[in-house]
Amino acid sequence: MKLHRDKHRTEGEPLCPFATARRWVLPAGFDLTSSDLERAQDFYGTVFGWTFESQGPAVGHYITASKDGRQIAGMLANVRQWPFPDGWSTCFHVADVGATLSALPGAGATIRLGRMQLPAKGVMAAVTDPSGAAFRLWQPLEAAGFEMVGEAGAPVWHQLTTRDYRAAINFYREVFGWHTEQVADSDEFRYFTAWFDDQPLLGIKDGEKSLADGSTAQWSTFFGAEDLDKTLQDITDAGGTVLQPIEETPYGRLATASDPTGVTFNLSSPHS
Repeated sequence: MKLHRDKHRTEGEPLCPFATARRWVLPAGFDLTSSDLERAQDFYGTVFGWTFESQGPAVGHYITASKDGRQIAGMLANVRQWPFPDGWSTCFHVADVGATLSALPGAGATIRLGRMQLPAKGVMAAVTDPSGAAFRLWQPLEAAGFEMVGEAGAPVWHQLTTRDYRAAINFYREVFGWHTEQVADSDEFRYFTAWFDDQPLLGIKDGEKSLADGSTAQWSTFFGAEDLDKTLQDITDAGGTVLQPIEETPYGRLATASDPTGVTFNLSSPHS
């Protein structure tokens, strides 16, 4: 699984601006909601080499995470008013958050947090799709989103895992206009990818066999790793936990881990 660079953009240019000139809704960024931001920064800084900068009280002390001077992710404190537990959230770029929110309930989605303006940054909202998977909407002003993708320590793939596989595909096609392509269809593994121009940027997986009993559908992000064995050791040394050891797949070497606060994330690297 690899999130390819857009052949139309220059090095260092944010990924998501090409959405503003095209009709699709695609990943624009992802945020960590954490009850222990200091511990989270120590962990991700150690494992991925990220650096951090608070954006100040006007935006709730939102923290941007960067690598080599390019923004990768955001972090924010989990407060009582926030409707989600600690975890990573995928953000989708939209041209108009208000218009998108108006269309979502009719398609079966639930609005968890309505339109919220972040001064000089953008407009956001939080939603769950009909299968219960949470995601966020982002209408950028100054803060465009990803500035590094497809590299070690940066997002390389986004995936929805859901038991309501067909319904989820229909929902995202209807609401976001995604063009999807089925790449696997067996009892053991069913998978669709969503394409934007000539590149797949995310996948939808049938989670009937892989989701644990009682768990809900979820969006997840895969971080790139040049040396997955070393990265897993770094995770353990920094207080994280390896939840699923390395698996050799047709899409590369994959693994799942959690940070010291219990937040789960995935990793991907090319075959050794």
